[in-house]
Amino acid sequence: MISKQQSMRFSPYMDLYNLIIPADNMLRKINDLVDFSFVYDEIKDNYCLDNGRNAIDPIRMFKYLLLKTIHDLSDVDIVERSKYDMSFKYFLDMTPEESVIEPSSLTKFRKLRLQDVKLLDLLINKTVEIAIEKEIIKSKSIIVDATHTKARYNQMTPKEVLMDRSKKLRKAVYQVDETMKEKFPAKTMTDVLEDEITYSQKLIHVIEKEENLIQYPKVKEQLNLLKETVEDDIERLQSSKDQDARVGHKSADSAFFGYKTHLALSEERIITAAVITTGEKNDGKQLQTLIEKSEKAGIEVETVIGDAAYSEKDNIIYTAENDIKLVAKLNPNITQGTRKKEDEFQFNKDAGMYVCKAGHMAIRKEKKNRSNEKKNPRDTYYFDIKKCKVCPFREGCYKDGAKSKTYNVTIKSDEHQGQANFQESEYFKEKSKERYKIEAKNSELKHRHGYNVSLSSGLVGMELQGAMAIFTVNLKRILKLLG
Repeated sequence: MISKQQSMRFSPYMDLYNLIIPADNMLRKINDLVDFSFVYDEIKDNYCLDNGRNAIDPIRMFKYLLLKTIHDLSDVDIVERSKYDMSFKYFLDMTPEESVIEPSSLTKFRKLRLQDVKLLDLLINKTVEIAIEKEIIKSKSIIVDATHTKARYNQMTPKEVLMDRSKKLRKAVYQVDETMKEKFPAKTMTDVLEDEITYSQKLIHVIEKEENLIQYPKVKEQLNLLKETVEDDIERLQSSKDQDARVGHKSADSAFFGYKTHLALSEERIITAAVITTGEKNDGKQLQTLIEKSEKAGIEVETVIGDAAYSEKDNIIYTAENDIKLVAKLNPNITQGTRKKEDEFQFNKDAGMYVCKAGHMAIRKEKKNRSNEKKNPRDTYYFDIKKCKVCPFREGCYKDGAKSKTYNVTIKSDEHQGQANFQESEYFKEKSKERYKIEAKNSELKHRHGYNVSLSSGLVGMELQGAMAIFTVNLKRILKLLG
């Protein structure tokens, strides 16, 4: 159970924090900036309030997850560091001599206490609220884009995941002591998942007995990652690869297997809204949701800045009806007037091709001028017939015995004359220059906070990862602007 009343912490060593942790320490600044009591208010219903033994303070558990995201470490390593890093203890509201949690508690907290919590919107709205309060956000424009995250299993079999983790661990060990090869167990020669799990457990056991070896951070981190895969995520490994992840396309000849995070960013580089989807989803379809979420967070939206993916006809109509300027260049292949099965075939701006709902991309296209002069020309997209024959969605889409599968799009170049005129204005050209800011933010998420690969399988896990990563980069940006 938990109690709303937070206990007072007394210790003769509390003054150490003022001596050791400088005023400009990032964690001290975050503690001063954010009132974390909102965490308790949001998740208290997932605890028993009057029965059972006292639970670990949910605010502290949330802060552990935040530290994990800031430093991109495993559960075991972040708890281990909180034993001796005084800035961590200060941030976690611990006395200097206080014991740390068991790492497994973080897994339970994620799975049991954060279920049914709309953490993504909650944390973004909290940081936007702080930014508005501190008068940081003054612009009335948002920049929109999407970034991709590869699935944890990335179309690998569960056995391949374990093999990859154990390989990286052995490589780290060999860099320290090549003689360990003689002590390692024999690699499994079967395709049975259980055999690979057994091998991984034996490998872990051998390395853990070498006390000097596991003192090396590069060995310890790879060891903990393998242990976390085997112990904490075993039920997902046994069920197969990530069932929620989908194939998305970055260009005509470049694909990924995973998820997309659709972002809205203020000109001050504060993320104001996010939508996390599977990898095949179209960027432009999320625009309305991003605008509405940004406005709900407290942002006044007068202008939206994006690439050609956001210049779909529906978006032009929506922004015009809401007196919002859409700074997104027209693309004739996206902004079609009418076409059949719009929900099943979506345009990928990077590849310049349509993608079906199974995630398969067209392999070529032809532009056809029809004989009737009153009819507009159209583009015909051809799909790989071999894939269509075995596709799980072929019913109603592919006819047995057909020699080709095509999708036709009628071109109507005169549908968006108003937007075309707006593209030539000085305002459009000046605002377009702001779009680079969101590319830099995507890079920060991926390269500094591990957002290039999902930490767990499933859309729910991806949303939790996104919530913590965006909360982190927003807090860092606010601190920088205040500084």
